[in-house]
Amino acid sequence: MIINLHFLLVCFSSFISIIASSSPPLNFTVYGTADVNHTSIILTQNLHNCTSNAQHSNIGRVFYKNPIRFLDSSFNSTVSFSTRFSFIIIPPPPLCLAGEGVAFLITSDSNSLPHSVGCIGLPKSIDQLSDSSFLAVEFDTSFDQGLGDINDNHVGIDVDSIFSIASVDLMSTGIDLKSGKRITAWIEYRNSEKIIQIWVGYTQIKPENPILVAPLDISKRFNGFMYVGFSASNGRGSATHLIDNWRLKTSESVPPNIEVETVKSENCLICFPEDSGKDEEDKKGSSNHHHYSDKRVLELALGLLGLNVILILLTVCLVLLYVCFMKRRNPSKKPTEEPQICSSRFQENRMPRRLKLSEIRSATKGFCRNQIVSEGVSAILYEASLPSCGNVAVKRFINANKTSSFEGQFVTEFVKMAGSLRHRNLVQLQGWCCEKKELILVYEFITNGSLDKILHHPTPANNSLSFDARSKILLGVSSALVYLHEECEKPIIHRN
Repeated sequence: MIINLHFLLVCFSSFISIIASSSPPLNFTVYGTADVNHTSIILTQNLHNCTSNAQHSNIGRVFYKNPIRFLDSSFNSTVSFSTRFSFIIIPPPPLCLAGEGVAFLITSDSNSLPHSVGCIGLPKSIDQLSDSSFLAVEFDTSFDQGLGDINDNHVGIDVDSIFSIASVDLMSTGIDLKSGKRITAWIEYRNSEKIIQIWVGYTQIKPENPILVAPLDISKRFNGFMYVGFSASNGRGSATHLIDNWRLKTSESVPPNIEVETVKSENCLICFPEDSGKDEEDKKGSSNHHHYSDKRVLELALGLLGLNVILILLTVCLVLLYVCFMKRRNPSKKPTEEPQICSSRFQENRMPRRLKLSEIRSATKGFCRNQIVSEGVSAILYEASLPSCGNVAVKRFINANKTSSFEGQFVTEFVKMAGSLRHRNLVQLQGWCCEKKELILVYEFITNGSLDKILHHPTPANNSLSFDARSKILLGVSSALVYLHEECEKPIIHRN
């Protein structure tokens, strides 16, 4: 069965490229079990079930329909070429032998290759070729000592015969052809040096060193035009062989009788949609220069950025050292400043003083329970007396070292109270402490106690509130709420 699908042959910057068109059909010639879809070439497929003694005819080949020029007899020149493709060999189901492998194939006659079982769909000898010739790079997954195979996981170079002129064991490079992983191969022929080189890897980044290099002169074996494609077979085994992301370049332009369309970036034969337009082949000439220049610019920019960051950090450190040095030189100013902090309740733009834990312990008599004014879920309020501020209320956050939620409450309350809350009916923050896992806020102490105690727990000294007192209390509370909701810099909806 032969299926013809439309495809484009492209000449771009003095090399031939074969690219994927934006919509089907594609122009391939398909043989045997092979098939082509929008994202890949499927050469063979796994059998649903099989036995070791079963005979299967499972060979698939795909060729680009138009032949490509490799020799120019008028100028007595031979092209150099490079190709890159990815392939996946899906292992067989249980009780099945492995397939034979897949090969990149260049042949003078796509119709003359034998259809016999085995040998990756390649001829065993030149006797089976008639007047045609071929070059194949095989990725062999079946060991046949009679064919000179070194093992069942190797790469070989075949010229007009399945017997390889050079091969290499892939296990030495950590590549397992039957792993089911996507493997990428790069093949380059340099006419000036008469050598062919092969790279293989699990990623789409080309390895630094080739795994196989062999001398080869295609001018003595190739015709002017050759067909390019892939071949795979399963023999007595079973495997699915997939090809995708195929790119091919040659150093000569296409002949005038072949349809040409110039594109700017794409040169992909079979691509996934997200990979369309990418060419991961090594660039030559000016492309290398631009890539190197861009890399140098990026490195220079990152270096300057790092230098600026270091200079900023050094400046900050020097400023902090200077401030600490000046404070140590002038310790006498501190006692005169502290009383001023507490002397005026409503000083603008001042920050509460940081207190030492030892001061607060002394003021609360070691956080004595007799000093407790009230206890809440997150904090305990102590009555205390500081030499610099007089009577104060010490709010000690409990379990601060066990959970970060109390630390968040401490930070939020400190920022709000110290930042912008200034109202005559709101208690003012006098100081704070963050030391040895203790989180403490120090407020001014209100000697009359809380309103709820006067209302619900009256004492003999204050067993009732007059109407005038209640009116003043309501007006004061309302004024504070209006300030919290609307008048302060950042409105606060008080949940209590």
